[in-house]
Amino acid sequence: MRGYVKVVSYLVWLTQLGLSVAVPLAGFILLGVWLHNSRGWGAWAVVVGIVLGLVGGAGGLYNSMKTLNQMLKQDETPPTQGYNHHD
Repeated sequence: MRGYVKVVSYLVWLTQLGLSVAVPLAGFILLGVWLHNSRGWGAWAVVVGIVLGLVGGAGGLYNSMKTLNQMLKQDETPPTQGYNHHD
């Protein structure tokens, strides 16, 4: 059962990684395109949207990798033994 939980937690992490990179990128680009088309802002709005999306996606990637590093460190720690369970 423990192996199943570990696999599911990595699948959840992978999904979170994809969302945390894709959503800021797509959101800021769409916002830039919307500002350009509906508000008459220049093409610079799309460029700023792309830059902000890349920065937001990089931040999401950094946070997700930090979480993965913590998960891997947690898997490496040996189980602790209680006081009455000596070798």
